[in-house]
Parts: sequence; structure tokens; C-alpha cells
Amino acid sequence: QTRMIKMAASMVEHGEDAFRKLFKFYKRRSPPPDFIDVIDFTKGVTNGKVLRTELSATSVSDTAARCAGLHPVHHWKAFGLEGHPGFIFITNPFLPGSQQHWVKQCLKVYPQKPNICNLDMHMPTSETQNLWEQSKDQLRRKRAGKREPKSLLEKLRWVTLGYHYNWDTKTYSPAHHTPFPSDLHTLAARVATACGFPSFSSEAGILNYYHLDSSLGIHVDESELDHSQPLLSFSFGQSAVFLLGGMRREDPATAMFMHSGDIMVMSGPSRLRYHAVPRIVAASPAEDPLPPCLLPRLQPDPPEDSAVGPVSREDWEVCAGYIRSSRVNVTVRQVLEAGGVFPGDRGGGGGAVTSGGASGRERDLKRKKSHYGDF
Repeated sequence: QTRMIKMAASMVEHGEDAFRKLFKFYKRRSPPPDFIDVIDFTKGVTNGKVLRTELSATSVSDTAARCAGLHPVHHWKAFGLEGHPGFIFITNPFLPGSQQHWVKQCLKVYPQKPNICNLDMHMPTSETQNLWEQSKDQLRRKRAGKREPKSLLEKLRWVTLGYHYNWDTKTYSPAHHTPFPSDLHTLAARVATACGFPSFSSEAGILNYYHLDSSLGIHVDESELDHSQPLLSFSFGQSAVFLLGGMRREDPATAMFMHSGDIMVMSGPSRLRYHAVPRIVAASPAEDPLPPCLLPRLQPDPPEDSAVGPVSREDWEVCAGYIRSSRVNVTVRQVLEAGGVFPGDRGGGGGAVTSGGASGRERDLKRKKSHYGDF
């Protein structure tokens, strides 16, 4: 154990390939890594690297926060990291019972057409129209202990929302767009405003679906045309080890846990930092694999214009069966600056890059599969 701790510390200290080495360290299965150097923000400020961060508590009314399923902002616990200006970590600001809404949306609603998912690459659209209906009975039987093949929901690896990224050209396009979900837009707007970005507009999103053997390689989100607005990341389900590096791929990284309900904001100088997810952390055999914040509980009646709705017992039974061994991460980003347009697009609908029909879409999906191949 002492040897592993020293190894992890050595990787952080030495810059050359430090990120890649640390990624492999935490991804390793045998022997499993030690998590002693992984920051857990739920424990508060425990060392000189973790800082408390003040949010704009008066910029979001208590009612507006509640409409997104959030506690009043003055109750949120937000942190930063020494030497990482613009990085904000908020530990689970969700009201009891409201995370269930977002888990259900990620499994039942957001994968619906016209949104795009990894299964579209090798299945006809007619077979990916309603993954929930095709999977829910299988998941219920599995939770009852019956052996079942993988459902389509369990084969889901990613879903894209709003402007869909073209993985061939590494750009967005006005011709490759579907409506962004209004409830997720509301959630992102409340969080962005509290973090000092009141003009943030949710224009694109990627949902990543992790299982216990999943990981996400080292990368940077730089293809948006406006980097002055933050990248928002929402985590639901099983915990993960997240690595936050520097502006260069080889810069050393800091390891931290992301638990269910945690929110990460990358803005300013931290907007273009490299990052990765080397490991999903399974609950110990003695623990209920369902995180406590996702256990069923009574919810107060939401405001009339709330973006968060109740989840039926039948729907949550399916969601709980899935999330006991999985994690869903939602990233939301603004693509264009306020009032901006895509290069070459001046109202005629012809941006610099278009999907170009079915063949272009297939190339796009294949490229995306390559990028997210570790999922």
C-alpha cells in the first residue's frame, strides 16, 4: 500500500506523461489503486489545495432554484482548487428526491429521437425510436434476479443534444441540430447564473453512460466557438474518479471524486484544461449500491412552473435497477457567443460544415465511437 501511495505521488510530481501514468494507475484492476490521494469535496477543506468558493447567492431566487430541483444557492457548498482559477466544484445541491427526475430524463426521455445516440451507428432508426420501452421489462426482470441479455439501455454509451458535434471535422453545424431540452436548459441556467455567468445559453449537450468497467480518455472540450462561457458537468449514480490536468496533455493532474448530484464548472482559465475519467468506483459489498441521495423519499409539491416533475414508482424501479451499477454524466455547453453565427452562415442556413446526409452522419457517428471507445 505504501508503495502504491508513493507511486501516485511520484506521478503527480513529474510532468512528463504524468497525466497518462496517473490515468493508468487509477484505471488499473489488479492490484486495484489506493484512493488516499483522491480529493473528496464532501469532506470540505481538508488541505491547502482545496478552497471554499463564494457563489452569487442573490442572483438566483429560492423559488427559481427550487424550480430546477435545487436547494437555495446560499445552502450550496462550493469549492475550488489552488492554482486552478475558474474551476468550481459544487457538492450535491439537489433537493431530496429531485435527482430521480434527472436520472429518469437521461434514461427515458433524452435518448428519444430526434436526439442521436451511439446505437444509431449500427441500428436502423426504427429500432432506436424508444429504447426505454424496449428495455424496461428486461431491467425489471434482471432486478428480480433473472438472467437476461443486455438491454438496449445497457448498450447506450452516449446521447447528444442540441447542436450535434461532427467528429470528422471537430466542429458544430447549424444543419446538425435538434431542440435542446427545456428542463435541462433551466437547470444549467440556474447553476451558471449562480456561478457568475447569467448570460449562459445551453446549446449543446453530451450524455455519457458509464458502467463499472467504463472510462473516458484524456481530452479537452475546445470545439465550441465561445470559450468565455463555462462547461457544466452533472453527475448521477455511481461515483467516479475524475482527473483534472493542465493546459497541456502531459501536465500533471489532480484526482477527485464525483458523487451522485455533484456539479463541476470549468470556466475562465480552467475552461480548456485536459481531463479524464479513469474509473467508476463500485460500492462496497456491505453497502446498498444505490447512493443514499437516490433512495426513494417523499417530495414536497414543486412550484407550478417547475422543470422537475414527479417520477412514478414503476419508472423509478427501472431507473434504480440501471443506476445501481452505472453512472450518467451530463455536460452542457454554449457553442456560439451571444448573437454569434457559425462561420459562413449569415441567415441562409449554410454553415461552414454540414452533415451532408446519411453518409456524413455515419462518418460522424463512427468518429464519435472512436473518441468514446472506452465507454
